[in-house]
Amino acid sequence: MLASLVISLSLICGVIGSASANSTIVVGGKKFTEQQLVAEMTAQLLRANGYKVDKRADLGSSVLRAAQENGQVDVYWEYTGTSLITYNKITDKLSAEETYKKISELDAQKGITWLNPSKANNTYALAMRKVDAEKDGVVSISDLAKNIEAGKTYKFASNAEFFSRPDGLRPLQEEYGFEFERKNIVRMDGGLTYQALRDGQVDLALVLSTDGRIPAFGFLVLRDDKGFFPGYALTPVIRTEVLEGNPRVAELLNGLASKLDDEVIAGLNSRVDVGREAIEGVSKAFLQQSGLL
Repeated sequence: MLASLVISLSLICGVIGSASANSTIVVGGKKFTEQQLVAEMTAQLLRANGYKVDKRADLGSSVLRAAQENGQVDVYWEYTGTSLITYNKITDKLSAEETYKKISELDAQKGITWLNPSKANNTYALAMRKVDAEKDGVVSISDLAKNIEAGKTYKFASNAEFFSRPDGLRPLQEEYGFEFERKNIVRMDGGLTYQALRDGQVDLALVLSTDGRIPAFGFLVLRDDKGFFPGYALTPVIRTEVLEGNPRVAELLNGLASKLDDEVIAGLNSRVDVGREAIEGVSKAFLQQSGLL
């Protein structure tokens, strides 16, 4: 009788484990190139290892986070600073290690597990055309602030999200003691700020530090000399329930994270945004070159 019970329990556990492993994993991503790349690499990597994948890689940041908390997205790549400030409302200035530890603890309470962070730190930044920055004597955000306070005007291109984020434009201006006139702030899609700056439609633009268009277009990233922006380590995050049912996903995504740093991700971004290569092809080639496929 006991033997039969043990066998029955083993069979039940086996069915549950099998069902969990064979369930579809929903991979999310945000709207910009870097996010679409890591979402596509995640999808390809998981499919190559026998997982069924549903990819949804064109979501806004807050929408994507809410979808994960609600169980509609299982895994995506988030930035440590975004979780710290935007989702968990922590405004204390923390080191990269402290930030990761804090958000891991807070998000664990929401059923979200942070896997290993990559070495890619995709922080927000302000950029100018190099020739204009040299002419104006601007190397840092403090230099920019001094020029604005002295009466120099700059037309600034920003995406709508940065305009209103708690780690965005308003607190940045407060930290550095300057303010753009409202008429000189041009809100547009994040991907268009680079083209607007390159073409001279604006004098200054919000950029992401690992974007391949920065060197390609001859931009200078202004030094954040007051350390306003926290670390934004690109990291896979997964619903804890899904991870428990599919523990090998951690090994796979940690392996991918270990291959990414600022130079690598900037190069991949450039191949898509400057070289006009397809995201799917760039993703597959990188996974193969990295020995992950």
